[in-house]
Amino acid sequence: MHARSGTLLAVGVVAASLTFGMLALAIGRVDIGVRLEQDGPYVRIASVAHDSPAQLEGFLPGMVVVNINDTQLLDLPQYVVPDLTPTPPTPATPATPEPAPTPAPTPSSAASSTPSAVPSLAESPSTSSAPSAAAASPGASPSPETSASPTPSPSPLPTPEPTSTPDGAGSGTIDNAGGNDGGAQGPTPVLDPTVPTPVKLDPATVSELVGQYIFRLNAITPYSLDHWSPDAPAITFLGRDYVGEFPMRTFVLLTVGCLILGAGVWLLASGRAGASVRPLAMPLAVAIATPFLAWPLFATWFGPAVAVAGVLLPLGMIPLADALAERIEEVEIRRSVRIITAAIATGAVVIGFLRVGLDASNFTADWARYLLVGAIPLVPGVAAAVPIARTASLEPGAGAGPVRSAELAVAGATPALSLATVVFLNPLLVPLSAWLAAIATAGRFTVRPLARLLSRAQLQRDLVVAATEAERARVAADIHDDALQELTLLVRRLDGVGDAEGAAMGRGVIEHLRAICGDLRLPLLDDLGVGPALDWLVQRIETLAGGEVRLERNDGVRPPPEVELAFFRVAQEALANAARHGKPPIVVRYHATEAGAVLSVDDAGPGIAAGAADLAEQAGRFGLLNMRQRAEQIDAILDVRPWPGGGTHVGLQWRPH
Repeated sequence: MHARSGTLLAVGVVAASLTFGMLALAIGRVDIGVRLEQDGPYVRIASVAHDSPAQLEGFLPGMVVVNINDTQLLDLPQYVVPDLTPTPPTPATPATPEPAPTPAPTPSSAASSTPSAVPSLAESPSTSSAPSAAAASPGASPSPETSASPTPSPSPLPTPEPTSTPDGAGSGTIDNAGGNDGGAQGPTPVLDPTVPTPVKLDPATVSELVGQYIFRLNAITPYSLDHWSPDAPAITFLGRDYVGEFPMRTFVLLTVGCLILGAGVWLLASGRAGASVRPLAMPLAVAIATPFLAWPLFATWFGPAVAVAGVLLPLGMIPLADALAERIEEVEIRRSVRIITAAIATGAVVIGFLRVGLDASNFTADWARYLLVGAIPLVPGVAAAVPIARTASLEPGAGAGPVRSAELAVAGATPALSLATVVFLNPLLVPLSAWLAAIATAGRFTVRPLARLLSRAQLQRDLVVAATEAERARVAADIHDDALQELTLLVRRLDGVGDAEGAAMGRGVIEHLRAICGDLRLPLLDDLGVGPALDWLVQRIETLAGGEVRLERNDGVRPPPEVELAFFRVAQEALANAARHGKPPIVVRYHATEAGAVLSVDDAGPGIAAGAADLAEQAGRFGLLNMRQRAEQIDAILDVRPWPGGGTHVGLQWRPH
C-alpha cells in the first residue's frame, strides 16, 4: 500500500468512526433485542435477537412478560401479612322500648316481693362475639307460666365462647382464612393473589406498551408460570441499566478518542516520541484512537451498527500495519508479513460479521476478534523491530539498533493495549494509561541515554566516512591538477624530441593516475549517477579479472547522492575482492526504483569463509569493514555470505524511510 493510500484510509476510518459514534450518541438508543406480542390476556416475547442484551441476560422466546418499563402486566402470587386491626363498630340508634305489660297479681305476696337470686338470661350481659338467642330480644317479657310459678327455678348460666384479641396479640395464630390456631407466632402470611393473574389494562394501553421502546423488562417462562412457587421465583430481568449507562459511556469514549487522536498526531509528528515512529504519526494515532471512536457502535447492540464497528476496527489498524511492514528490509520477510497481516485482518472482519449471528454468551468469538484486531499491527511491528534476514552477518547498527527496535515494537503493541482499555473501560483508562506511563519512564531513564550513546557513535562514524571522502577528493584533485598536468606536458616534450619509448611510458603513468583518481573520486558518479559509474567500474575490473564481468542494471530513478556514493563504494570493494580472491564469471546487478535500490555482486570463486564477515574488524579485513560502515551510513542491509556450491555473494539493500 502506498503511503498516500494508507493516510487516506486512516483519515477515512477516523471520519467514519467519529461520525457514527456521534450519531449513536445523538440518538441515544440501545437495542435490548426483544420483540413482544400480545397473546390473549398475556404479553409474550416473540423473538430475541442474537448478540443482544436480552439474550445475554437469559430471555427466551415464549416467555410471559411480568413487567415492562415499570408497568405491571402480571400479578404473581406472593405472601402478604393480613391486616387484623378491628374496625370500630358503628354506634346504632337505640330503639324506643315498648312499655312492658303490667304483670297480673300473684296469689303469693312473698313471691312478688322477693327478687330473683339469679338474673335471667335476658338480663345477663353477653361477652361473646355473637349474641345468644336469648339475648336477641332484650325487651321480651317473661312468659306467663314462668311469672305465675310460685317458686321460680333458676336458669343455668350460658357457657362463654372463646374470644379473640382484636390486635392479634393474644394466644393463637391466624390461618389463611384469618382464624386462630392457638399458636403464639402472630399472623401467618397469606398468598395474594392465590394464582398468577393478568393485570386488567385497556387494550390500547397494552398495544402501546408492546410497541414502545424497551429499557426495563421482567419475564417468566410458561413452565415457571404454571408451577409458580413464591419460595423459588424464576423471574428473568435486565441485570444492567444498558440504556442509562449508554450516554455517559459513549461521551467518555468519544472524548478520549478525540484527545488521543489530536495529542498522538502532535506528539508523534514532532519527533518527541522517537525518530523511528515520526513517519508513523497519522496511522499510529488512528490505530490507537479507533477503538475508542468505534466502540459506541458496539454499545448500541444494534446489529447493523455492530457489523459496521466490526469492519471499522480492523480497517483502523491496517494503515499502521502496512507502514510497519515497510520498515522490514528483507523482501521475502516483508511479503510474508503482509500476507499474514492480510489474513489476520480478513479473519477479524469475518468474525465481526459472524458475531452478530452468534449467541450473546459466546465470549470466545469476542476474544478471538479482539486478539485478531490487536495482532494486525503487532505482527509487522515485531517483524520490523527484529529483522529476520537469512543472514545477519553485517546488519547496520542504525537499522537494527535497540532504540529503533524498541520504538517499532511499542508502535505495534500500543493499539492492542488501547483495545484492551476499551473492553475493560474504567475511570483510570487502565491498561493504556499504565502502558504509556511505563513507556515514558523507560524512555526517560533507559532509551534516551542509550539513544544519546548511539547518536554519538553514529556521528563519529559519519565523521570518519565524511573525512575519508573529503581526503579522497583532495588527493584526487591534487593528482588531477598537479601530477597529471605535469605528466601530460612531459609526454608532449618527449614526443617533440622523438623519444617514443619515454612518451609511451609517460602515457601509461597518466592512465594509471587517472584510474587512481577515479577510485578516489569519480566525477561520472556525481554527474550521471551510480549506473554509469558502475559501467565504468565493470570495464576497468574486467581487464584485471581476466574473464567475464557482466553488469545488469535498471536505474530509471536516482537515489540520493549519499546513497549512490555508498553503493558505488560497496560495489568497488566487492569487485576488487572478487577479482583478487574469486574468479570469473562475475555478475553485478543493480536495480533502483522509487521503492529503493538493490545491489548484488556474485563470483564463482572458492567463496568467503563462514563467519569471516562477522569477524572482519577483529581479523583486520578493512575492505569488509569499509562496506559495513558504508551500509550503516545510509541505513541499509549488507549481506555477505558464501554460496553453498562455491562463490561469494555480496548484497546491499536500501529502502527510503
